[in-house]
Amino acid sequence: MEVILNYRTHIASSLSEIGQAAWDGLVAVQAQPNPFLSYAFLHALHESGSAAPETGWQPQFIVLYEPAQGATADGAAPERLAAALPLYVKDHSYGEYVFDWAWADAYRRNGLDYYPKLLSAIPFTPVSGARLLARDAAARAALVEVLCATQGATEVSSTHVLFPPEDQARQLQEAGFLLRSGVQFHWENRDYADFDAFLATLEQKKRKNIRAERRKVKEAGVTLRRVRGRDATDEDWRFFTRCYRHTYAEHHSTPYLNLDFFRRIGRGMPDKLLLVIAEREGSPIAASLVVHDADTLYGRYWGALEHVACLHFETAYYQPLEFCIEQGIRVFEGGAQGEHKMARGFLPTRTWSAHWLAHPAFADAVERFLAQEAGGIDGYIDELRDRTPFRGA
Repeated sequence: MEVILNYRTHIASSLSEIGQAAWDGLVAVQAQPNPFLSYAFLHALHESGSAAPETGWQPQFIVLYEPAQGATADGAAPERLAAALPLYVKDHSYGEYVFDWAWADAYRRNGLDYYPKLLSAIPFTPVSGARLLARDAAARAALVEVLCATQGATEVSSTHVLFPPEDQARQLQEAGFLLRSGVQFHWENRDYADFDAFLATLEQKKRKNIRAERRKVKEAGVTLRRVRGRDATDEDWRFFTRCYRHTYAEHHSTPYLNLDFFRRIGRGMPDKLLLVIAEREGSPIAASLVVHDADTLYGRYWGALEHVACLHFETAYYQPLEFCIEQGIRVFEGGAQGEHKMARGFLPTRTWSAHWLAHPAFADAVERFLAQEAGGIDGYIDELRDRTPFRGA
């Protein structure tokens, strides 16, 4: 521990050192809070072993405390959590969605170690949101100062802050980080009365294709039911996990998450979860899981035990879109990548990341690469916006 200005700094290897009330209280005052920043979600990742030292995610959260008013029962000066940074020491680049594998390979070919590195992100979650959690501008500035001191005092190759809001990315840029941008696809609820009202805003071909996809699912004898997190049974979570794992296996990949994680978020944040379960002849065959708050719904996980044409679109897109319209949810973030989402009413949105590299020559090379990449991203977004799926746009 050390004191910087009026803050006491601490490195927490577990959120339990901070406490749920203090952590969630800090998250609640951020300009861009979301369910993935919550204690329930992050602690579930850690305690389930999904994002833990054994899987290459070593939590090293930077936390800053400031003096609070009053006194504790024993007469000691009280403190409150003033700022925090979700931070991990990583020995690989899996589960990040901002790809730096080429950078790691370049280090290796030059006889240098790219790992360990520092990563500020929500594991396995390509969702933009606050990373520099702070109660005010002074605490946020102090947090950046501590981050820079930490990376300079260790032997890590680099620090990467993934999916921060643009203002926080710019603040990190001022501290010496390089900026990188990417593209996701988000849907906006324009106060649609129902799903048909949304379809009416699309070009005729897009409208026709969506109706055909939904009809194929219905003609295959599939029915859908939506299960709110508070109503999900253990059987539902077991089935969803089977689907999730089966789909990873079909793609010859190892799933990041496990049943214990899904059970934990089911208990810890049930009002933020929605399961869409597909059934045929009375038996479940597929499921998707989305996370939401009052304003935004986030497409997250999907899996199927049987192949049915267009079932993925029905469970992971159309059912959640209907839910957004019914609940008055303003935005549906569809997750990483996927131009195919545009045909379903999702539009391109820029995302950000910030990167610091200790090796001067590699930092210069990455800076040149990012400058070139940025021009390509700008052109890509302009091209996508010219291909809007909406009528008369």
